[in-house]
Amino acid sequence: MRKKLTLLLTLLVTCIATYAADVNWSYKLIGDGTDSPSVEITALVPAGHHLYAANTKAGMPLSIIVEGTGVKAVGKPTPNRKPTSQYSDIFMDTEVFFNAGTVKFVQKLKPTAKDYTVKVDVKGQYCNDDNCFQTTSSHTLKGKSPEPKADDKEDAKTEEEEKAGNEELADETAEAVDSLHAAAGPLAPAANDSILASDKNWWNNVEAELKAYSDSPREESRSLLYIFLAGFLGGLIALVTPCVWPMIPMTVSFFLKQNKSRRKSVSQAALYGISIVVIYVALGLIVTAIFGASALNDLATSAVFNIIFFLLLVVFAISFLGGFELTLPSKWTNKMDEKVDSTTGLLSLFFMAFTLVLVSFSCTGPIIGTLLVEAAATSNFVSPAIGMFGFALALALPFTIFAMFPTMLKAMPKSGGWLNTVKVVLGFLELALALKFLSVADLAYGWHILDREVFVSLWIVIFALLGVYLLGKIRFPHDSKVEKTSVPRFMLGVISLAFAVYMLPGLWGAPLKSISAFAPPTHTQDFSLYDGDVKAQTDDFETGMRLARQTGKPVLVDFSGHGCVNCRKMEAAVWTDPGVKNIIDKDFILVTLMVDEKKELPQPIVVTEKDGTSRTLRTVGDKWSYLQRTKFGSNAQPYYVMLDADGKPLGPSYGYKEDVPGYKDFLNAGLEKFAEQQ
Repeated sequence: MRKKLTLLLTLLVTCIATYAADVNWSYKLIGDGTDSPSVEITALVPAGHHLYAANTKAGMPLSIIVEGTGVKAVGKPTPNRKPTSQYSDIFMDTEVFFNAGTVKFVQKLKPTAKDYTVKVDVKGQYCNDDNCFQTTSSHTLKGKSPEPKADDKEDAKTEEEEKAGNEELADETAEAVDSLHAAAGPLAPAANDSILASDKNWWNNVEAELKAYSDSPREESRSLLYIFLAGFLGGLIALVTPCVWPMIPMTVSFFLKQNKSRRKSVSQAALYGISIVVIYVALGLIVTAIFGASALNDLATSAVFNIIFFLLLVVFAISFLGGFELTLPSKWTNKMDEKVDSTTGLLSLFFMAFTLVLVSFSCTGPIIGTLLVEAAATSNFVSPAIGMFGFALALALPFTIFAMFPTMLKAMPKSGGWLNTVKVVLGFLELALALKFLSVADLAYGWHILDREVFVSLWIVIFALLGVYLLGKIRFPHDSKVEKTSVPRFMLGVISLAFAVYMLPGLWGAPLKSISAFAPPTHTQDFSLYDGDVKAQTDDFETGMRLARQTGKPVLVDFSGHGCVNCRKMEAAVWTDPGVKNIIDKDFILVTLMVDEKKELPQPIVVTEKDGTSRTLRTVGDKWSYLQRTKFGSNAQPYYVMLDADGKPLGPSYGYKEDVPGYKDFLNAGLEKFAEQQ
């Protein structure tokens, strides 16, 4: 018993030591009071661990940044011994460099004032055979120096000014600390704010260079077409709901009976349809005018907005399933009926259309709301109006078509229990779609409450239950008893159950390309057997550019977003191709920048936009969105651009286009240009 207790205690102490171990950093000012002091930075690496060196091409390179007041750093921190090099098959056959035990770094200084302060910031990664950990440390030292002579001050000033414009300063990656204004030109940091900066060219505008490559981005036109088609599809779905379908024969019959002339009845039906289009397009414009395009995009990734919309869709879904009837106040409808009776001509038709909009709200509201959110995410002012135009066009066409060809009314399926089935199916789909909005908020804020395996599990359950319902095994309050299962209903039930089975491998990491636009990315999954994903080396622009200079590789910048549907499609349909994955992993430094990342910046940054207005960047996403707008003149995601180590483009940009050969050509053209430069 005593031996077992001793063994248990030993194991416990070992575990505590293993997980509590950290790199011990210490700092010492050498040569204080002289003209050439230096800072000695000592790292004591825990036993059994290794600390990646600054020049490693894998892992997280060690970064030691020295800055201060009344003093400047001279050169780079110099280690007292060379790092160990080792060939690693884990990092794609790359040679890695690391330190073990105790290693010292000496940073030379040059005082420019009598009293000076030195601040040292260290960031790196240390690993053992099983795990890797990040290590960070900051320390401030104060010192004194002999009063510099007047000519020495002038020489120091001249030397600093010359060095500020010297490209060699950019190579000193470990000491490259400056304000964002120095890095971005028009960026003006708030008081006392400084971030990792670098070569000022990294943030320079390159729109002219992109145009020289015959770059003609088509993201906006594709986004508008997508929004229009989504709206049109939403309108077609709304047509077959219990709120709209019975209205078609009633309204068309009204026009035919009111007018003896068929020509007049057709023209009135057409005007009625146009009124519906006008009402919905006006709704889209009003929404944008109230919030603004950029504000809508911010709302689309806001946690509060997405959670509210998630709850709304759940409420709509419960209503569709028969939990309660969701209607607008009856006095609104009555008011519209009074307007119809008291007016004539075009105005009467307009109020009739408005009555349809109000009466059908319980069925069309969820579809319209979903469409407006998707349109808002495009950051285009006209997107909500385009989406509403597509929706209204699909909704209005039947009224005009059946008025032109009234005999077609006889071929229309009669109202009945099948309409409630459509409504229940929409309820299941609303539940599934609601999870997407919760996922966007979860990803943007890093809560990890709806990681991929949880999301996929819920979708499997929802679509399995939908299949069981279509087969007649589940009944909801307003459903009539299913005596016999029709062939279409049976086929849809089989498809839903098959879809649920298809998603099962996703619980173990299968890519599930068909739902990649909705599901969280695979990197959020805790357990995955799939290794075909492309992973970014960093999510920081400046860090990626430094890695490019250290490794001699070009940079592939990926402007993405947690709520970007097309980004997930590209990652699942294009990046997972073995040829594309091999090129990106082998030949590029991949930098993924999330423009809707809600992580707060260390300090807010005040920037000046192109139109002269000031704006405060408060989150990491704000910073990357500003970079995309000011450097590349684009605001659409996904957006891919290849850069050399000086921040210059190597070819045209690439937007959303699921074309594997085209994407390979895009990458290879950039590599050829990069090879020519070398």
